[in-house]
Amino acid sequence: MAIADEDIERLRDTVSLVDVVQSYLPLRRVGRNWVGLCPFHAEKSGSFNVREETKRYRCFGCGAAGDVFKFVQDIEHLDFVGSIEHLANKAGITLTYTTGGQSKDRQHRKQLIEVMDKAVNWYHDRLLTSPDARVARDYLRDRGLSGEVARQFKMGWAPDDWDAMSKEIGVSIDLLKEVGLAFINKRGNAQDSFRARVLFPIFTDAGDAVAFGGRILPGSTDPAKYKNSSETTIYAKSKTLYGLNWAKQDIVAADEVVVCEGYTDVIGFHRSGITRAVATCGTALTEEHVRLLKRFANKVILAFDADAAGQGAAERFYEWESRYKLQVFVAKFPDGKDPGELAMTNPEALAAAIKDAKPFLGFRLQRTLDAGSIASPEARSRTAQQAMAVINEHPDKNVRKIYAGEVASHVGIPAADLMQLAERGSRKPEVRTSPTIDSSRRENAEFVALAIMVQDWNAIATWMSEGLFSDDVYRRAYLAVASVIGNIAGALEAADPDAREVIERAAVADIDSDPFTEAKNLISAAVRRELSIRNRITDPDEIRADRDARILLEEIDNPTMADAVAMELLDWLGKRVGEHA
Repeated sequence: MAIADEDIERLRDTVSLVDVVQSYLPLRRVGRNWVGLCPFHAEKSGSFNVREETKRYRCFGCGAAGDVFKFVQDIEHLDFVGSIEHLANKAGITLTYTTGGQSKDRQHRKQLIEVMDKAVNWYHDRLLTSPDARVARDYLRDRGLSGEVARQFKMGWAPDDWDAMSKEIGVSIDLLKEVGLAFINKRGNAQDSFRARVLFPIFTDAGDAVAFGGRILPGSTDPAKYKNSSETTIYAKSKTLYGLNWAKQDIVAADEVVVCEGYTDVIGFHRSGITRAVATCGTALTEEHVRLLKRFANKVILAFDADAAGQGAAERFYEWESRYKLQVFVAKFPDGKDPGELAMTNPEALAAAIKDAKPFLGFRLQRTLDAGSIASPEARSRTAQQAMAVINEHPDKNVRKIYAGEVASHVGIPAADLMQLAERGSRKPEVRTSPTIDSSRRENAEFVALAIMVQDWNAIATWMSEGLFSDDVYRRAYLAVASVIGNIAGALEAADPDAREVIERAAVADIDSDPFTEAKNLISAAVRRELSIRNRITDPDEIRADRDARILLEEIDNPTMADAVAMELLDWLGKRVGEHA
């Protein structure tokens, strides 16, 4: 190891394990031990025990155990050497590195980090106190970024001078050049890299300053709105995430991380109480970023237009989900606003967007369906084809089949047809439909079922329930028809205007479909819809019930079992939909 053994032992003897642990979680004295809630797993009664005399800890709930170095490694997500350096820095102990290339590299890196730390403090102090920074302070205040926020995120101001920082910071030009803070201009003089910009310092997940992102103020003639540090010995954009140093503990606690595109987006999330947000540093999300995030959480919510890069990006996300056992979700923000704007104008909508984030494939599919038309058989075919092309990018056959059922319900095509396309996984699926319903209006499988109900109540009514209808107008039309047991005149009288219009169309629609087949399609689609929003269920009985429902779905097309399966699924659906109706 690159650190002298005697320094490690001196640090172990000097640092109090209780003090270190208490800086992360409250402890209470119980006999000879200190006890608290374990930081490594969720629990309601404390089973995390710390013994100062032996300098060891153990959780009797999850089995986590070790010394002060192991605790810091696990809670800060550092390697062994990183945990020693972290503790030594907190304790004010200077470490001695053993000879060799590795120690020289570490010492040099430490020197560069110290240079960056000086620059962060210099720019930060300039923003807070310098008269020339008033315009920057006014700009930040107008964007809802008060002095308190500037202090929290160590924001800074680079004055509109050629070399103010280079002259005053007290660091050699060679070191400033190495970390990208300055360069030698054409006249042979040192010149600052950042001028007349608000600065956002970028830290590693361990809290080391490594780079800056700079933004011009309104009215500037500089064509580059944003300017980021170039890559250096200590800074790689593809491996660094802005805000991770502040967010990592909350990310671990929630097992969820929100990934943005900009520094002010991260700050907006934090100001709104969502303190698990990070951002890429002027680059797309990379596999190195994903590998880093996996150390902290299993769920990644993308707070940007993740679909913009198309199929290539989708394939990467699916590959990362499989390789790193991650779940990738996408948040949709109202009116196309970015998180930074919403934090100022509607923080509740920001929180709702994260809470209602959809799985990546579900998000892409919904966008495709919303953009498509089902006004005619040809349009339904086109929309289904586009939707299945998106679905078939996913490598998991079972996932494809579940989403194919949703498409079938939306466009009014038999689910079995699209299931076959999902099974094959063709990237250029061909979908054909026939004009079984009034092609001049937007009809789908729900309308077909309603038309059968209106025209021949007894043929399908046994299999119908309110929970089968995702379209609210069709649901209201169903309730009106069911309330009078299929009597058209009574249904029209009971219905509201929109539902009445649907019933009138249903009464004259030319339907040539098997009632039970249509009922099965609706039941399958409704059950899949319900299962898709129950991914956070934790009750063991409910988990078993959901698993049984998935098994039943596989048997609903079995002729010998279809009746019984459909009835069981209807019963399952009625109980679950009622929970959030």
